[in-house]
Amino acid sequence: MSYAIGVDLGGTNIKIAVVSHDGEVLEYSTCETADDATGSWAEMIKQKIGGVQNQRGEPASHIGLAAPGLAARDGLSIANMQGRLQGLEGLVWTDFLRTPRAVLVLNDAHAALLGEVWKGAAAGFSNVVLLTLGTGVGGAILADGRLVKGHIGRAGHLGHICLNPDGPPDIVGTPGSLEEMIGNCTLIARSGGRFTSTRQLVEAHLAGDSQATDIWLRSVYHLAVGITSIINAFDPEVIILGGGIARAGSALFGQLSRFMEQVEWRPLGHRVPIIPAALSDQAGALGAVYHAFRGNEETFL
Repeated sequence: MSYAIGVDLGGTNIKIAVVSHDGEVLEYSTCETADDATGSWAEMIKQKIGGVQNQRGEPASHIGLAAPGLAARDGLSIANMQGRLQGLEGLVWTDFLRTPRAVLVLNDAHAALLGEVWKGAAAGFSNVVLLTLGTGVGGAILADGRLVKGHIGRAGHLGHICLNPDGPPDIVGTPGSLEEMIGNCTLIARSGGRFTSTRQLVEAHLAGDSQATDIWLRSVYHLAVGITSIINAFDPEVIILGGGIARAGSALFGQLSRFMEQVEWRPLGHRVPIIPAALSDQAGALGAVYHAFRGNEETFL
């Protein structure tokens, strides 16, 4: 049976999906990234893909890879990645994996949106903004059915919009960014060392910890303000929230809805729905496969 492989390389975990040509997930696995100076995650990906192909007795028809950073114009590598995953920049995966067909590479949030367009919450929409809330905050935009990449592939890095010009610089130098306000990467600092994950923070909030509640509600309010700016800029049909933080469920979406009542501009009474992603951790890997199937197309109507 012909199959394809999608890899979603994240700062915390690597997700690998074996997918049929109609989008059925045949196998799915995850492992820790082990982001160290040796770049051992690259060898791990090679071994995992080799294992799948050996087990199935034939090579994958297509391999797609999603990763943080800016994809190169030719779609064969990540051209720029700030601060994490040393060795990722300029790594041509077609050469590294020695595949006969080009391994197409795209930004991980772009891939997550394509996964949701193909098989998830964005199916049937033409104007969508996706935010991935996790270690950092990623984003992607579908405008009139077109994946917006921008001039150098930077479009969609919505985690780096500025909410506070007097705030500390984030990983790309933006002061007081959305990522700084809600990303897991800053939670230790935001909580004075009390919490190392948003899951811990939300559990403490739900247990009645007043300090945790203050930190959480402030984080969600900042998210609401960021989303409002995004709505004003792009006028989407829907906002989709994915990533680990979005799994907070009603603790996130309930509070967010209340804050949006305060800050969202709603001309003619129009409210933009904010909904959870449908594909959970599989979105990026599925999007990487979909991108590999479609080549470097940008329109998905």
